[in-house]
Amino acid sequence: MKFIDYRIKDTNFKRLVIRFLKAGVMEDGIIKETEKGTPQGGIISPILANIYLHFVYDLWFKATQKKSNPENNTVRYADDCCATFQYEWAAKKFVEQLKERMNKFGLELQEEKTKIIEFGRYAARNRKARGEGKPETFDFLGFTHYCSISRKNGKFRAKRKTSRKKLKSKTAAMKKWIKENMHKPVKELTEQLNVKLIGHYNYYGITDNLPSIRKFRHVTIKMLYKAINKRSQKNRYSWAEFYEKMVKDKIVIPTVKKDILALHKI
Repeated sequence: MKFIDYRIKDTNFKRLVIRFLKAGVMEDGIIKETEKGTPQGGIISPILANIYLHFVYDLWFKATQKKSNPENNTVRYADDCCATFQYEWAAKKFVEQLKERMNKFGLELQEEKTKIIEFGRYAARNRKARGEGKPETFDFLGFTHYCSISRKNGKFRAKRKTSRKKLKSKTAAMKKWIKENMHKPVKELTEQLNVKLIGHYNYYGITDNLPSIRKFRHVTIKMLYKAINKRSQKNRYSWAEFYEKMVKDKIVIPTVKKDILALHKI
């Protein structure tokens, strides 16, 4: 509430926030009081978390890490963050300082998701000299970030692809949805499927990630084909007949185009 008070003086607004914090949570029809923090799953919780971490992390990083070395940078989205440092010793020092900072405000780092890796234009050269193989990768916001080189000029470039964990979960979610909706008319089913695929392309359709989203599309079409054939023992389609039906009924599962990727370059 002190953080909110820096920018907002409206007492009625602040009273509403306090009520959200003290409202409690309901589990299996039973109301439980919230003694501290924000209620998990509450509609206001993500906003309050962002406000909290803006003061706890963002401003602190700028005042300490960025001030000590302008090359130090960080990106934060909700409670996930990635910080970059020029030197390994600086990264290790930062982790210890961050733990202290978090503890001061009742937070803690998730140790199993926190790691320091060598990444960047010299990572491959340095690891090869030490006989350690390829540079490590890291996952952030659903993407696996890895060291690579540009095909145009051969210079270093950080590339991204859909993380294995996200691809697996998205495929499982699509399989579940198709199974639950498989008895709808094919045209209606495919039109709704198109919307889901376009949403997937809009997020994951960035430079270098074409193979991953093509794979997701291919798997989705296979699942749709199997689901439609399960609906009836009499009217079963071969692959050729399946595609012919999609064309005949003007049912088009969107393809992955390079112009989609161009819109989402990072």
